[in-house]
Amino acid sequence: MRLNAWDLTKLAEFSKTQRVKKDVCKTKWFNIVLVCLESGQEIPSRPEPYDVCFYVIDGSGTFTVCNERVDLRHGGAIFAPANVARGIRSLERLTILGIQEPH
Repeated sequence: MRLNAWDLTKLAEFSKTQRVKKDVCKTKWFNIVLVCLESGQEIPSRPEPYDVCFYVIDGSGTFTVCNERVDLRHGGAIFAPANVARGIRSLERLTILGIQEPH
């Protein structure tokens, strides 16, 4: 077995012009991605064909799942089921861990 460990704060990178998404780990059971958004950046609401759980590492943002919105900050998490519209708008510099079904 190979041990995988990550310092997510060191992996975090930001761009003033676009969101930054990095694949951290892919297995046959799940994918882990790191998403970094500057204040005001967003991922437009749209359906995706996989389940995902978002965990806020740092910052704050508004998360939309279906027609519901919730503001989350450091330590908050939300689940978005497959084929349901979801989106994120950063209220301040935002670092998110996404744990997804493989796709």
